[in-house]
Amino acid sequence: MTQVTNTVRFVLDGRIVEAQGERRTTTVLDYLREQMHRTGTKEGCAEGDCGACVVMVGELNAAGTGVDYVATNACIQLLPSLDGKSVKTVESLKKADGTLHPVQAEMIKCHGSQCGFCTPGIVMSLVNLVQVLPMPNRQQITDSLSGNLCRCTGYKPIIESATKACAKPEALKIDDSADVPLLKEIKRASVPTLSLDGDIIVQPVVRTRKGNEFVSPATITEVADYLVKNPSTTLLAGSTEIGLQVNKQFSRPEHIMYLGNVNELRQVTETASAWRIGAAVSLTQVEALVAQAYPDFTEVLRRFGSPPIRSTATLAGNIANGSPIGDTMPCLMALGASLVLRRGDKTRKVLLDNFYTGMKKNVMEPGEFIEAVELPKPVAGQVFRAHKVSKRFEQDISATCAAISYMLKDGKLSGVKLAYNGLAPSPCRAPKLEAVLEGKLPADVKSADLDAAITASFTARDGLRATWAYRALVARNLALEFIEEQKEVA
Repeated sequence: MTQVTNTVRFVLDGRIVEAQGERRTTTVLDYLREQMHRTGTKEGCAEGDCGACVVMVGELNAAGTGVDYVATNACIQLLPSLDGKSVKTVESLKKADGTLHPVQAEMIKCHGSQCGFCTPGIVMSLVNLVQVLPMPNRQQITDSLSGNLCRCTGYKPIIESATKACAKPEALKIDDSADVPLLKEIKRASVPTLSLDGDIIVQPVVRTRKGNEFVSPATITEVADYLVKNPSTTLLAGSTEIGLQVNKQFSRPEHIMYLGNVNELRQVTETASAWRIGAAVSLTQVEALVAQAYPDFTEVLRRFGSPPIRSTATLAGNIANGSPIGDTMPCLMALGASLVLRRGDKTRKVLLDNFYTGMKKNVMEPGEFIEAVELPKPVAGQVFRAHKVSKRFEQDISATCAAISYMLKDGKLSGVKLAYNGLAPSPCRAPKLEAVLEGKLPADVKSADLDAAITASFTARDGLRATWAYRALVARNLALEFIEEQKEVA
């Protein structure tokens, strides 16, 4: 890809599509509907909540023999991020002889569609599910649909249709054999472009006459070099935040850098004591990674957005965004996570506790970025608990999320780390509440002491999600709940 071609190339149903002359902030949804006339993909909310726009985005698997797909909200994904990938829409499911995919056929038989607006997105979510789980159970089916809103039919016939479709597992797999050689043909370079002097040249996918551009580097060296030269660059990973800014605030960043093709940032490595999670690792991958070690963290992640959001959103992106009600940060703080920050060829490590300096403000210098998140593994005797409180169970923003880590020594709480979101301008530890708990028998912890510590720690603020009185009460009750199970042990 060079700045001369200014072309986004992706595979759609056995052919290469070359999107030329499109804005760097054109969404996948808009291009599919307006240029490809794939009108089965709908716009409902334009913010990744309703699921009417779900498509499947694919990449060559590690062996180069097939395609790995993720369900994706097309309304918030930027078109240039598709360069070198493939897309499947609801129209892709119909075979040349007119035969429908089993999920589509059973949706008809079970009367799973009424007005039909949401149906294509529902079908795509289910088809994506059965690519990796040809025999999903009811819980897995309902989880896969947690990002698809149906306002008229109800979900019973939809779930029934998914269950019946799986009675034909041999027909569930999408035939993408024609896409594989084409994906190899348009595969993005895995090494940087160098000038005659040996300097790195990060080739843009899209570049305007004004010099604004969308770049998609392949190596972390390119990322670091470009950011030093262009420190105001907007970093794009899952697009779950930037997509909203483009759609709702009409944001048009001058320089956008997509990190999804940087292999080093997509890796998880581990030592005996910690995981090193690259900045482009998705929340879905993190969810699977910590499932055995920290089941409460996994449950918090399961309620983070929807499957299409989690499949693209990243842990580092959630941290860098710095929302006061970011759900992953309390868990990471309670577990003692740290960040590896990089600028140029220099790195430094910062505890997540010390990362934020205010609302959506942090310690990163111009040109610096999060290279990885280091998450300690559990140690013998460690207790970790976390819980998110929101108005809806799934796909809702927190009123508050709390997490705690501690050990019991002689029946007393020791090494307490307690963190919250929603109580301050940024997610944070609660040292005064930790002091109330530290060294105490669980049965000796008093509600009044925790209430006093909350009052001394935070400024009372009512918010859109909850009043301060409610948040403060929940913060205290969660702390008590987290140690309740230890009273009998003690």
